[in-house]
Amino acid sequence: MNVEIFESKQELGRKAAEDGAAVIRAALDERGCANIILATGASQFDTMAALVAAPEVDWSRVTCFHLDEYVGLPITHGASFRKYLRERFVEQLPCAPAAFHYIDGEGNCELECDRLGAITVERPIDAAFIGIGENGHLAFNDPPADFATERPYLVVELDDACRRQQQGEGWFPTLNDVPTRAISMSVRQIMKSAVILCSVPDQRKAHAVRGAVQGPVTPEVPASILQQHPRATLYLDRPAASQLDG
Repeated sequence: MNVEIFESKQELGRKAAEDGAAVIRAALDERGCANIILATGASQFDTMAALVAAPEVDWSRVTCFHLDEYVGLPITHGASFRKYLRERFVEQLPCAPAAFHYIDGEGNCELECDRLGAITVERPIDAAFIGIGENGHLAFNDPPADFATERPYLVVELDDACRRQQQGEGWFPTLNDVPTRAISMSVRQIMKSAVILCSVPDQRKAHAVRGAVQGPVTPEVPASILQQHPRATLYLDRPAASQLDG
């Protein structure tokens, strides 16, 4: 795992997007298509804004996968990740992507996991644009995360720290409004990505960053497993990196 530190979250986002766009272009040149994973949340604002503006990316040959989504939240809700991705990514692209496989958390969640899993295993991921949570989660795999399951997608319970983060970021008015379950891409499926680009700005993530980078690899800090990925990079601003030694 590599770590890069920047003076601002805007610089962080630009570099993550630049590196990710290069991976996408390389896949397009080599195979004629590319597959990516997209995360949501406040940590992805700058990366996503830079990614949609990346030059010389033929998005019509790029298939996109959705990292996680709340169970039971309608797409019209302001915190819906489907809504976020449509408004901040798909509608900002110069052309439509080849496909966007959104997670629908409003129906039968186990069937939805099976549907998405069948698609995902046929399309190896070239670039995963992700973040980590204040509790160290990857996607919605809260601690203690399941490092063993081979299911590409699964239904998970959200812990209180995760739910408090969602409220604190302004997505929900009260903690009681935050859903308690979600559909999430599994840790093992994320780790199968050829390249992982992890954007992590802000002081509130500093403790999780320290655990992910300098702590042991443990399900209690799900993001720590990125230490075992050969091409994972954490893009940090100085506040997020403030608790790292050296």
